[in-house]
Amino acid sequence: MAALAGLGGGLWWARHREGADSANAPGDPLPADFWSQQFDTVDGPPLKLASFQGKPLVVNFWATWCPPCVKEMPDLDRFHQAHNVRGWHVIGLAIDSATPVKGFLGRTPVHFPIGLAGFGGTELAQALGNGAGALPFTVVIDAQGRIRQRKMGPTHADELSGWAREFG
Repeated sequence: MAALAGLGGGLWWARHREGADSANAPGDPLPADFWSQQFDTVDGPPLKLASFQGKPLVVNFWATWCPPCVKEMPDLDRFHQAHNVRGWHVIGLAIDSATPVKGFLGRTPVHFPIGLAGFGGTELAQALGNGAGALPFTVVIDAQGRIRQRKMGPTHADELSGWAREFG
């Protein structure tokens, strides 16, 4: 009986995911207010999304309390350093508060900007296709402002480089 319930739940989840994916297919435009948003940072001027308009962009939603998020940070940083010269940018939007993010960045510095999206950042992630509200969540946006890729779960170096080749 439990196996049937598990199978039914798995089928429901697969269909639910298919519907979510088709409603937010790669190539979709960004939400209308995307480029007008800005986020505080731990030490510096606000992170304004408008400054990245017209450039290929990787947006990563993460948190210090999320082990897969923490694990993928070095790969995101290496991607940023290797591909920034080719016009690619990476931004991290922390679904977290300033104190833990500042502590994390002190231990694990990155060379890309981190915005403090707080728990309100989950609304932006949802508008970009993260219906589950899970972390980490990564979105690849091309220079024309279209969503080209969404990834629920951690990314890795080869995957990021593949997206840059495909969409850049």
